[in-house]
Amino acid sequence: MKYLIALASLALILANCLTISAQETDVVLKDIPENYKKRSPIYDFSEKTLNSVDTIPSFATQKNKLKITGTIYESDGVTPAKNVLLFIHQTDENGDFELKRHNKKRYVHHRGWVRTNQDGQYTLYTFVPGSSIYGKEPKQILPIIKEPNKPEYKIETFLFDNDPLLTEKCREEVAKTDPQRILVLDKKEGLWIAKRDIILGKEIASY
Repeated sequence: MKYLIALASLALILANCLTISAQETDVVLKDIPENYKKRSPIYDFSEKTLNSVDTIPSFATQKNKLKITGTIYESDGVTPAKNVLLFIHQTDENGDFELKRHNKKRYVHHRGWVRTNQDGQYTLYTFVPGSSIYGKEPKQILPIIKEPNKPEYKIETFLFDNDPLLTEKCREEVAKTDPQRILVLDKKEGLWIAKRDIILGKEIASY
């Protein structure tokens, strides 16, 4: 009898956790635009629920694998922001945007979504993108943010400290917005590691 009671209790706990997870996702994404073709790609995830970890397509086959971790904070720069959706997309290692098509809508293949946990933390497994095909722009990862009950917005791109195309002039311009957007890479066991914290509302971009 005690065994049955324990099983029933465990089932109730799991069911409650699933309900909470679904409710939290609804809070983040309750205002999804209906126009699939024109809406931001931040809404085009296929998972039923999002969590704080995601892996970019083709991660396993890339040469310069990259793990990005970070914390998203409220505008005060101190309070962790939970249930914030972060979307990224990027070029491949050759600097090309590999485009796919779904339901007559084109999208960038190398992309991913995370939803921050209770501590505002997230982890993305991706790879170091290549420079643009014209070789004039630094390597970049393009992010979009969606806070609960607010419209989505773009933030400044992730850059790379060891990129020769990131000139002193570029660094001076970046310093005016947020120096943290320059990822400093540290290699551990064949995987590049970088940290990228974000303060909501502090680096809205216009790209």
